Amino acid sequence: MMTLADARKRTAELATLHKNGTRDIREYLEAEQSAAIAARNAELARLENERAQAEAASAALAARQTVTAVFERWMKIDIANRKDGGAEVRRMFEKDVLPFIGNRFVADVKKGHITEVTDTMLSRGVNRAAKIAFSLMRQMFRFAVDRDLIEHDPTASIRKAKIGQRDTERDRVLSADEIKLLAKNIQDAGLLITTEAAIWIALSTCCRIGELLSARWEDINLEAKTWMIPSQNSKNNKPHLIFLSAFAVRQFERVNTISNKSIWCYPNTDNSGPVSSKTVTKQLGDRQRQPDQGVMSRRSAKPHALLLTGGKWTPHDLRRTGATIMTALGVLPEVAERCLNHTEEKKVKRIYQRHNYAKEMTEAWSLLGQHLEVITNLASDISTP
Repeated sequence: MMTLADARKRTAELATLHKNGTRDIREYLEAEQSAAIAARNAELARLENERAQAEAASAALAARQTVTAVFERWMKIDIANRKDGGAEVRRMFEKDVLPFIGNRFVADVKKGHITEVTDTMLSRGVNRAAKIAFSLMRQMFRFAVDRDLIEHDPTASIRKAKIGQRDTERDRVLSADEIKLLAKNIQDAGLLITTEAAIWIALSTCCRIGELLSARWEDINLEAKTWMIPSQNSKNNKPHLIFLSAFAVRQFERVNTISNKSIWCYPNTDNSGPVSSKTVTKQLGDRQRQPDQGVMSRRSAKPHALLLTGGKWTPHDLRRTGATIMTALGVLPEVAERCLNHTEEKKVKRIYQRHNYAKEMTEAWSLLGQHLEVITNLASDISTP
């Protein structure tokens, strides 16, 4: 606000201007005001430019974060809520990704650095793992783009299909003769009894091996012959009730004699949680080496014990085999799909068909168990501790 003294001073200035020949005082004042506005706008523009430069400098500084730093931020925000807490993602990055690009600034990562990671994995023959690693790297770099840490995703111009060979869907199913041979050879394969039981449980229930290894005894009722797989352990996040055949119950009883003091069916060494989901897969793989491959250090002394005529098999192949046997025994495919805990693909059926198939599923698992007892002859020949 202008003071009285300022007003008097301003009046005197204008009077002087008029006396010196300035006739249009209003025009003079408008010109003066325009000059003031222009000066203010120039100052605002200068301040805006300084702000933009500061933001650019801040963004540039953020972009100088290393890939490892961005990885940790991505893990905390996007990956930590996975069922395993991101443990498998961390394992893969620490083994195959970070050793190559972890110390690089994220803004400096180029297409060639990405392919260096995947090419190294492909050279080891882990085609599918290379594709998974690429997909995860793409997720991480898109995370960085979304947060203005980088302007461009270095994986954007790389096609996943070009990494390694085309993925082929596995269709390995163990034949009846192979199951008989497995039952004959398994007890001399040097496996833990709990691992032996896991093989037969996976085959007779069609469960995923990770679901079994994460199971708690509180979810299993051997008297009622049921096993409830909680939603947090199932792939589709839906609980799944399995009705255990007599064959499957006996296998769980074998496990129970060993781990009944734990809350876990398959506890880890310090009983702080379940064993790794890779435990059984690794034990089976160690015992399916070709005769010319020999024995590896710190691996099974019986590397050929579980070789079968149809080639290498995995725990997941046991799940597929169990479902295939069910349908061969006359179980409707729709019922077998329910036993696998597959979600109905057609939305209309999901909405309007609410029958839970409990009776049909119980019969399907029972038929499968009876069939396995016959071809394996394990009903009366099961080793116990």
